[in-house]
Amino acid sequence: MSDTFIPRRDLAFLLYEVLTVESLFETDRYASHDHTVFEAVLDTAETIARDHFAPHAAVVDEQEPEFDGAEVRLIPDVKAALDSYVGAGLMGATFDIEIGGMQLPVVVGQACQAIFSAANISTTAYPFLTIGAGNLLAAFGSDEQKEKFLTPMVEGRFFGTMCLSEPQAGSSLTDISTRAEPTDDGYYRITGSKMWISGGDHTLSENIIHMVLAKIPGSPSGVKGISLFVVPKYRPENDGTVGENNNIVLAGLNHKMGYRGTVNALLNFGESGETQGFLVGEPHQGLTYMFHMMNEARIGVGLGAVALGYAGYSASLAYAKERPQGRHPDDNAPDNQPVMIVEHADVRRLLISQKVAVEGALALVLYCARLVDEKKTAKSDAEKKRLSLLLDILTPITKSWPSEFCLEANKHAIQVLGGYGYTRDYPVERLYRDNRLNLIHEGTHGIHGLDLLGRKVVMENGAAFDALQNEMRSTIASAAAEASLQHYAAALATAIDRINDVTHKLVAAREENIRQALADATLYLDTLGHLVIAWMWLKQALSATEAKPDAQGDDIEFYAGKLAACQFFFRRELPKLHSNADLLSVMDDTALTISTDAL
Repeated sequence: MSDTFIPRRDLAFLLYEVLTVESLFETDRYASHDHTVFEAVLDTAETIARDHFAPHAAVVDEQEPEFDGAEVRLIPDVKAALDSYVGAGLMGATFDIEIGGMQLPVVVGQACQAIFSAANISTTAYPFLTIGAGNLLAAFGSDEQKEKFLTPMVEGRFFGTMCLSEPQAGSSLTDISTRAEPTDDGYYRITGSKMWISGGDHTLSENIIHMVLAKIPGSPSGVKGISLFVVPKYRPENDGTVGENNNIVLAGLNHKMGYRGTVNALLNFGESGETQGFLVGEPHQGLTYMFHMMNEARIGVGLGAVALGYAGYSASLAYAKERPQGRHPDDNAPDNQPVMIVEHADVRRLLISQKVAVEGALALVLYCARLVDEKKTAKSDAEKKRLSLLLDILTPITKSWPSEFCLEANKHAIQVLGGYGYTRDYPVERLYRDNRLNLIHEGTHGIHGLDLLGRKVVMENGAAFDALQNEMRSTIASAAAEASLQHYAAALATAIDRINDVTHKLVAAREENIRQALADATLYLDTLGHLVIAWMWLKQALSATEAKPDAQGDDIEFYAGKLAACQFFFRRELPKLHSNADLLSVMDDTALTISTDAL
């Protein structure tokens, strides 16, 4: 079976033809780069992913991390792969040159991460978390914190985590109980427990830098009283070396159905001695700061979901082209040779369903990364504001739609393989198990529905919602000028109007009964997500239509595939938006009113 999980041709199409990333060379921030640099970095990522990440993906799933009472043990392949990643400078790929990074565009960095995630999501989780924690420190850390913690993270000597959830609180950060007592020595004594900490303990790096949410005694109640602290596993010395243990106790490992190669821990702080933490920024601003990492991680979770879905699609497509079974219904004489299963209509349906999900979602994730780059290089406050609004409303969709529908793609991949699909002889059952976690990672599907409908579409009097519609209508205007795309443009415009109507109805209903208005927030999330993915397909169809007349060789079928996928999505998936909108408009209260005993 193929080991090309995400084809470079698709990445090139999205980067250079749809998102026109080469225009970033015209900005001061990225002026030192060019097309050759981008391709060289992607080549390096692909080589390391193929040679060092993919070979142990199944092994680390079967031989998950173990705690022997003294330290966490992983198979040696994990550290060898991460050493290759760090050695290539990829940990610092998107960090500023001034702190030792390569200052690559985020969109190129995300394309690299997609390659690694498709090869081995469990091992890729360690740099994913470290880069996120590093970006948090780069944005809000003091100069001393950057020197002590950030620089070694960019170098790949220290790894990072985020510590939010607690055993008794889960996703409800209002109820966290971890405490931070100030001392006269410039640090805080951290006490409490944190649960579900990915990368929480290991020996893969010299140190582990935990970004911990805690409350200072006397702070305001609820989330307004949360502060953020850097809490290292080992206390760093002034010369940059690693010092004594910081008394963070590993209380146990969580054994998961997927991402089994990523350590997931319950950590106790201050249980066996003093745990020192260092305040980041101002007191009581911790959640505001942490959202910097959380929102980045949410887009990253969406990227991981896309990568796993794409890996399943690539594997099932390769299998379907090689597996002979059955005959065509109009040529089914027993003496005839069996055909490859890719020839069967229902198998083709399963394959193109995967294609429209994973390629549409990949376009969305990379589009959001492109927005981050535009925000970094924007020349006016107004433009930065517009880009921030777009990212605000797209983040819950970008995390959640791939987690739901690229998981569905993984289900289709198993179906293509039939009985082999649910055996460990093939990777698709593992990919499905891995991807199932993404509906919960960084906020459950339901939480993001509430965030989208309850906050994002109404923020600043609907400014983010309006900004998103303006972007979509700009694409519609361009597509309407192409005769072959006019019907798609009209269908998307109609869908936007329908979403507008139902959104205004739900927002108005909040005044009378907010519980009922938000009861179907998850359905609203999926529905608006379908609208956004249709937009992504129209953008791809525009680029494919423009390029098709000059296409040669394999590109002829490549562009034909993009246009067929767009047609499939608009014919099969976009109409679901209207039935969902009908249900949302009714505001069915069955789930809300059924009694607990009746359940």
